Amino acid sequence: MSELARRIAITIGALLIFRLGCYVPIAGLSPQASVIHSSAIARLSIFSLSIIPYLTAAIIIQLVSVVWGRLSALERSGEAGRRSIMGYTLILTLLLGAFQAFGIASALQDIRGLVVEPGAWFLTATTATLVGGVFFLVWLSELITRHGVGNGLALILSVGIVVLLPSEVAGALELARQGAVSSNLLLFGAVLWIALVVLIVLVEGARRNVPVQYAARQVGKRVFAPRSSVLSIKLNSAGFLVPTTVAPWILYLPLALATSVIGQTPRLAAAYAHLQFGQPVHIVLVSIAVFVVAFIYTARVLDPEQSAEALHKIGGTIPGIAPGEATVDHLDRIASLTTVVGAVYLVAVSLIPEVLVLGGTALPYKIGGGSVLIVVCTILDLKNQVRGLSRAGRGGERI
Repeated sequence: MSELARRIAITIGALLIFRLGCYVPIAGLSPQASVIHSSAIARLSIFSLSIIPYLTAAIIIQLVSVVWGRLSALERSGEAGRRSIMGYTLILTLLLGAFQAFGIASALQDIRGLVVEPGAWFLTATTATLVGGVFFLVWLSELITRHGVGNGLALILSVGIVVLLPSEVAGALELARQGAVSSNLLLFGAVLWIALVVLIVLVEGARRNVPVQYAARQVGKRVFAPRSSVLSIKLNSAGFLVPTTVAPWILYLPLALATSVIGQTPRLAAAYAHLQFGQPVHIVLVSIAVFVVAFIYTARVLDPEQSAEALHKIGGTIPGIAPGEATVDHLDRIASLTTVVGAVYLVAVSLIPEVLVLGGTALPYKIGGGSVLIVVCTILDLKNQVRGLSRAGRGGERI
């Protein structure tokens, strides 16, 4: 079996395990739980929390490293530093997962007839089960990333989104058959999503190429002739997971904490109402959150000072720009401009369905722009990795 085939088999096997786990119910529920709506039953599996607590913890650690130099230095200190960062991430994952799992277990107990034996044992067992499911998915995602094809974290998220598509499409077609929505609206929605996918593919592949000139240099007995190259900067350097994931819980986490501390109040209820999907306040705040997070995360991913220093070490200069501070300022201007364009693009993609709802054109399905962005970017990354492994395999065969 070739290396590519082996990696694809590992990836498919891991994703099948993930999907099978989504149908394993939490222990202690009454058989009468089947009367609950099927979508609710799906959320009561051992993977109910999915991998979101780990993703949230990783994003928090990354954002903290932007403003806390010690954590950032630890991340760049080598393998030992990266292991420490991973340890902090897993500890935070445990805390976030336990908090969410206990909340779910408590809510299940409050549903009459759902839990066979409510009490401390059910709370403990359910919390442990859900947190264990999160850590199993963390291990599974790492297995895919290391030994499979693609980014395991993104693939698990994407599969969770893709499996919803058949039911969403079937529901939309049924509404059209009943006359609840017009066929023109369905056609408009299909054209909109095709255009959105095309936009994502184009923007994610867009680069701002900065010309770089390398002078002649000698390394040992080997002499390297002068050459030209480019420093490629992605239009969307912030990626797709961080901005689209962080923005919602920036809004809802403070409300959730306030509710847990002081309970539900009229003011909190009004705040929740204003932050519902399609509300003007929600659109404005999510736009600001996505834009700001894109800028913060790009500052971490794309550091002009580090790039200028790396160019200087290998003898690279930008034509017409002096080395040192002038190069840093030049790269900073380019990075800022591309970040503005990339942030506007992320805001537009994330809010297209919501703006349609606000305008009175509610599409008959719930798949949002952020979900489409995650799936398309994951497929693009998967395609690039498969192409690279295929080329490496052909090169090995020629050798």
